[in-house]
Amino acid sequence: MQQQYEGYKGLADSLKSASALLNLEGKSQRHQDIITICNHLVNPSFHIAVFGPFNHGKSTLLNAILGNRTLPIDLIPTTGAAITVKYGSDLQTRIILVDGTEIYRSGTEVLQQFAILDGNRQMRKDVISVEVFCPHPFLETGVELLDLPGTNDRDEQDNLVREQLLSADLVIQLLDARKLMTLGERENLRDWLLDRGIKTVIFVANFINLLEPDEQKQVQNRLVFVAESFRAELPPGFSNLYRVDALPALRARLKGDVAAANSSGLAAFETALQNIVGILQPNRGSVRLPRVQAIASQIQLSLKAKIDHIAIEIKSFDDKQNTKIEIKQKAANLIYKGFAISVGELQDWLALPKLLTKYQAEAAVALAENKFKSWQTNTLKKDLTQLQLAVGKWLDQAYEFFHEERPQDLLIPFPSEPQVILPSKSSNTDDLSEPGSIAVGGGIGWLLGGPVGAAVVGSISYLLNKNIQKQDEQSATESYHQEVAKLCITAIEDYLSRFSTQGLLILTEYEQKAEKIICFELSQEPLEITNKHETLQRLQNGFNQLLQELEKVKILSNHQPYKEIPQSPNINRKYSPQTERVKTFLQKDPDIKQQHENTAKNTVTRVEFVSPPPKASPSPRPEELEAKFRDWELNEEIARMKAEMQTPGSQTGKQQNTTQSNKTPNQAQIDKITRAYDILGLQTNASQAEVKQAYRTLVKKWHPDLFVNQPQLLKQAQEKMHLVNEAYTILSEK
Repeated sequence: MQQQYEGYKGLADSLKSASALLNLEGKSQRHQDIITICNHLVNPSFHIAVFGPFNHGKSTLLNAILGNRTLPIDLIPTTGAAITVKYGSDLQTRIILVDGTEIYRSGTEVLQQFAILDGNRQMRKDVISVEVFCPHPFLETGVELLDLPGTNDRDEQDNLVREQLLSADLVIQLLDARKLMTLGERENLRDWLLDRGIKTVIFVANFINLLEPDEQKQVQNRLVFVAESFRAELPPGFSNLYRVDALPALRARLKGDVAAANSSGLAAFETALQNIVGILQPNRGSVRLPRVQAIASQIQLSLKAKIDHIAIEIKSFDDKQNTKIEIKQKAANLIYKGFAISVGELQDWLALPKLLTKYQAEAAVALAENKFKSWQTNTLKKDLTQLQLAVGKWLDQAYEFFHEERPQDLLIPFPSEPQVILPSKSSNTDDLSEPGSIAVGGGIGWLLGGPVGAAVVGSISYLLNKNIQKQDEQSATESYHQEVAKLCITAIEDYLSRFSTQGLLILTEYEQKAEKIICFELSQEPLEITNKHETLQRLQNGFNQLLQELEKVKILSNHQPYKEIPQSPNINRKYSPQTERVKTFLQKDPDIKQQHENTAKNTVTRVEFVSPPPKASPSPRPEELEAKFRDWELNEEIARMKAEMQTPGSQTGKQQNTTQSNKTPNQAQIDKITRAYDILGLQTNASQAEVKQAYRTLVKKWHPDLFVNQPQLLKQAQEKMHLVNEAYTILSEK
């Protein structure tokens, strides 16, 4: 039995903890119920409470059972406190006051001072508990009797009675046969007993002896109906309805008149009561746990409502944060892709073999003609600047988007200009020569005029366009102009080599700096949300603990335990894209190209092409147009995400657009949509992905930049692109 009480102690502690989590008011009915049932769970005594409206004879019945005038009785409502009658070797009374004072008195006369209503029929405010110790054999078995104040008199008394009923293992509901089962009694039976899991109830009818014989028979029939309509959970074979004439029974007991006690119904009732208690007392859990189940169910519902409310608040915040983070992650990845591609293009351009192939010949000629500085500015610097700006613009995008660190400009300086020292002229008169025409200018160039200069330039072109190692070895010695040409070529090769080495080194360092710019902080969780997480965890732990304790005592629940909430470190972290560096041109790397095509397919941004004015420049190569189209896609995608970040309620806007798109279009709209499909060369049931792909194909086919030198086709392309853009816009918004 002791082990059973220890198990109940864990359940009682869980109920009290749950009450604390709900922040219930100390004086609230639910809080009082929880405290009462928790204390009762671990109480080894068996409690019998006498319950009913005032003046029904509750104290008189208990005095009859005890065989003396232990409890105060009168013609007016007297009991002003819950009086617990316990076993004691001598008749004594103990009063405990609010200030902690304990008052012990022999007998029960002190009850007239502390346990009855005052002149205004009010309960005393300073009394916590009233206990009477009585030497009765029934009480010696561990039974305690509870004399409750009468109901339907004062709200304060009703609240006390309602609270104390939860601590009763057996309830004796006293009925007045003269006004059987009033509306108030029926309401109390339902609200105070049935709905709270209190079903071990015995009905005792008093005052039947005051009725005429015919009335007694009618009342008896009504009592049977009342008893049968209430499903009492008593041991099998016992009735839940008894007749006791309380005052005659008390008088008979005081006189020792056994026959009169029997005729009052007291003896039969006492026998049944003792037998019922003898069966229920060893297994008090079966009586108490249904009440726990009723209260625990209410607590679980309240906890769950509170948990769900906080969980919704946290989820709403997390959804907003995750949406922002997702947009930033996508932006960071897109920016890094664009940056990596631009870096790859610049790396490829800086590769020495590429530099030599593209620039060595014209640079050597410019050097021979003393025009190197002009060539460096107008050709090499111009190409480098475009590539540097292409790299830097992505870091500018990152700074504008994430505000992490302002990027420095990518600057790749040029090496010192090449120096060539002319060789001495041979005395061979067969060489082309012009006396006095050779001079070293500042150590970096020279002037070659006349036939020799022309020959040197020609030799540069000849030597670079032929494989020198495979030249005919017909001549053992080179002509003077070929020797000078080789010096120019070698000087340019050295210049471009230094330029390549230095440029690649600077670019590598610049890439490392980019990691500090193309990133963003995953901001620390606000204190308010952290507190909500902690509150949610405490509530869920309390809910789960209560569920476990209920399972231990075999109380089933319809609820499932909450899963453990993973703990996330509440610290600032950075997100940096881990996209693999692109080291080759987009058009030469199928994997990277496919990545960007996939990105473009997922882009839903509307784009309007503005055709540039015709200009006298060569038509762009297909790879240049592809690179331009790729940059446009990345820029537009980033611009769209910026707009989403800056527009409040973007998700709501999307939902509204979705709702609007579901509206039935009129015939004019249907015609426009059908025409748009026709312009893109698609069937009317084409998917959005097919629309996107058709649009891309037509843009690459009719982009005005392809026809800059063909005025007639240029105009046609501009008109075509206007129609294509308009069609794409219609189908994107439908």
